[in-house]
Amino acid sequence: MPTAIRRIRRFGLRVGLQGDWYLYLIAAGIGLFMGVAATLFLAPLRSLEHFEAATSGTVIWIIVLAGPAIGGVLVGLARLGINAPYIGPGVTTVIYGVLRQRGKLRLRVGVQKWICSTLTIGSGGSAGAEGPIVTIGAVLGSTVGRALGVNTQQMTTLLGCGAAAGIAAVFNAPIAGVLFVMEILLRDFSLRTFTPIVISAVVASASIQGILHDQAIFQLGSDFMAQEGEFRMAYMPAYILLGLACGVVGATFIRSLDVSSRIFAKLPGPIWTRPAFGGMMLAILGLCYMLVMGPELPMFYGNGYSEITTLLTPTSYSDNPDAAPIGLLMLGLLALLIMKLVGTCLTLGSGGAGGMFAPSLMMGALIGGMLGLSLEWVGLLEHGTPARFAIVGMAAMVASVTHAPLTGILIVYELTRHYQIILPLMLAAVVATIVARWLCRDSIYSARLREAGIRVGILGDITVLARLTVQDLILEPPRTVSKHDSAATLVSQAEIHGAGDFIVLGDEGEYRGMVTNQDLKAALVFRDAIPLLQVSELQRSDLPIVTPEETLDVVLEKFSRSDVDALPVLVDGDERHVAGLVTRGRLMKRYQAALDHCDE
Repeated sequence: MPTAIRRIRRFGLRVGLQGDWYLYLIAAGIGLFMGVAATLFLAPLRSLEHFEAATSGTVIWIIVLAGPAIGGVLVGLARLGINAPYIGPGVTTVIYGVLRQRGKLRLRVGVQKWICSTLTIGSGGSAGAEGPIVTIGAVLGSTVGRALGVNTQQMTTLLGCGAAAGIAAVFNAPIAGVLFVMEILLRDFSLRTFTPIVISAVVASASIQGILHDQAIFQLGSDFMAQEGEFRMAYMPAYILLGLACGVVGATFIRSLDVSSRIFAKLPGPIWTRPAFGGMMLAILGLCYMLVMGPELPMFYGNGYSEITTLLTPTSYSDNPDAAPIGLLMLGLLALLIMKLVGTCLTLGSGGAGGMFAPSLMMGALIGGMLGLSLEWVGLLEHGTPARFAIVGMAAMVASVTHAPLTGILIVYELTRHYQIILPLMLAAVVATIVARWLCRDSIYSARLREAGIRVGILGDITVLARLTVQDLILEPPRTVSKHDSAATLVSQAEIHGAGDFIVLGDEGEYRGMVTNQDLKAALVFRDAIPLLQVSELQRSDLPIVTPEETLDVVLEKFSRSDVDALPVLVDGDERHVAGLVTRGRLMKRYQAALDHCDE
């Protein structure tokens, strides 16, 4: 840690501040920097969007047909030139860094992600800007942590500060940024971690408001809820149906992206050419769109933010005199949903860079819009327009794809800032998450981690262990000896059973202690003395005992205090009956099985 930082920290301790108080200053600095970085990152993408929107004629054909392929070539060359570790999409790489690299992400990971995502999205690739900004923020936090020489806990906290600041800046949603980091990246809700991450997200959001004058990605009018009407209990079945639909589509998206990645991985030729292949296939899809809709930029190109804004505008559905019949409009929304899903899989599966949030938001808005139109068509939507269902669908789709309902709920809630929408958001998001987890146990982020041998459950380690007891384990049968037996008898029994952990019983069959495998091996070093020793001279009476009702986190803590491979499990309080042995190996196998169950 630099000398200046050490002096500041010592000064804070002398005046009574907490040991990690200086992290709050660093978190504020990261948030301020990420506000500026997000602005710089979004600026070229918005400029390209304005240019493409104002383009027509021959130029638009060139952009649609050649843009994705050219962007894919440039992305491949950028990956080749900036060699950075690649585990999966940006957020997956960050999670891997937290779990396996102690929060240490190389600077080139962020640089590569910045360049490649700008090229991918700017050339028409179907991806979002939020995933890359999370990676960039996480790399910034990790880089600052390495420069300051902080420990592993503080390193992951600073990484989380950068990631939360990125989400807060892009969506102008500080609460969602904090929950995203806590729920998906760190899975740590401790106050020590929570406080600096909140500070960073708030500062980033305030910075972006100061720079862009409160312009978030999506702008909803102040009269949105007035036009949409209030939440009614009669609509609950419709929101449950919306959650079911988003859960199914979310699971389909997760599996389709996995299949797409596997197919592109088997293509012959250098790896850096794969994004170009994906771009060419996206261009073919774009050509099909233009042959039907005419010479305009396909709505599934790019991040889709402007299309989402259109779907969230109530007048887009009913007050437009040029609007198509409802049946035709629903068919168009369905076709766009399929093309967005396929286009995203082609873009990201081939190696393009970008986030999953924007495609998920757009697909959710499309599903919600279709459901709202259906209800209006049959006369069941008494009050309001499909835009209400579009915005609820956004939350449900994000929740189903990420398996993180809190993140989906809060991102969309902060976009509307209307509390009336919170009940349908919560209901649809939870239903979508349940359905998606039932159909696909891996989220869009954890699928690649599982391939790397990393299990990511929905609960933290201690939480999983605290929900299990010794009764959930298969115990090893107790191998017993009497305290009066000779050590030679003990050695003979060890050779017969092929193990060295033995329970020592007293004259009345009560538990007296254990002879562990380590103790027996130590005695065998002096093998000539074995005939002169008794079991009572080798036994250990200081080992902690375990009861069947104890939770596994308590058992694990007992193992940490004793350097042994097994502990005795006693049935009753007077320590007379030994039920068996609990071993480290069986405890860890049960823990891994519990994680697998959490992932299902």
